Amino acid sequence: MRHFLEFEKPIAELEGKIEELRRMSEPDGINIADEVARLTAVADKQLRTTYAKLTPWQKTQVARHPDRPKAQDYIDKLITEFTPLAGDRAFADDAAVLGGMGRFRGRPVVVLGTEKGTDTESRVKHNFGMARPEGYRKARRLVELAGRFKLPVLTFVDTSGAFPGIDAEARGQAEAIARSIEACLEAPVPIVATIIGEGGSGGAIALAAGDRILMLEHAIYSVISPEGCASILWRDAAQASVAAEALRLTAEDLLRLKLIDQVVAEPLGGAQRDKPTTLHSVSLAIQEALSGLSGMDAATLRAKRREKFLAMGRETVG
Repeated sequence: MRHFLEFEKPIAELEGKIEELRRMSEPDGINIADEVARLTAVADKQLRTTYAKLTPWQKTQVARHPDRPKAQDYIDKLITEFTPLAGDRAFADDAAVLGGMGRFRGRPVVVLGTEKGTDTESRVKHNFGMARPEGYRKARRLVELAGRFKLPVLTFVDTSGAFPGIDAEARGQAEAIARSIEACLEAPVPIVATIIGEGGSGGAIALAAGDRILMLEHAIYSVISPEGCASILWRDAAQASVAAEALRLTAEDLLRLKLIDQVVAEPLGGAQRDKPTTLHSVSLAIQEALSGLSGMDAATLRAKRREKFLAMGRETVG
């Protein structure tokens, strides 16, 4: 069953009528093809009009849509011969961060992704994509492993942020995130990061400090969630829509600010409406990004990556 967001209610009503008409026509033998075609055209137009003028808050809702492809979907469809690797070699394995080795279009790679889960059971298992310190230490371990074996790193980011619990803080959450970022910045191999849904705070950048940062059209990427920002600035989480506007968290804003490198177009109505097309588009974008990085030695990669992130401060603040 398709999930509809609040602002999609008019579309939901039209598609509901279309489905009802189709069900009615089957037993009664009534030919209502013309009416179905008319309503389908109206629904498509409504969908196109709606998604052409999404507000930042509406894009936030699309980025969090429960049916959007998750990190596991990208790994399952884009990575062959995937072998998962678990644990941080210090405390435990964190299911919020998926990682392992496989092949992307025949090329050996190391893959990392934050996984939110798709139903209640899997969301609890993956802690809703909010990693604890051991998740970021696992990420660091795999990035360093990629460096030793000279394998490119692909990351898929979809998290509201790092887990804020007391136990995570007690085990060194901030240090673990910082070390993961450091490992990415110092990696002697290409890193291509893709923001596939929600890119929240340090929990996202810990896996997104790469040579190329791709971002899906309706994904978001921000230093804090709109609700968190609203709670701090206005003491009222209900001001999240205002905060979303101020945070400049959409792909278009971030591309203009040169904080990401490429926006990957989504199918009409968002990635959740056509997962195969979305996965194919991301695959092509990753392939193009890797091709542009091939042939660079470790010193050049590190120097360009360092300059890339230093330039972000100069471009956005200066």
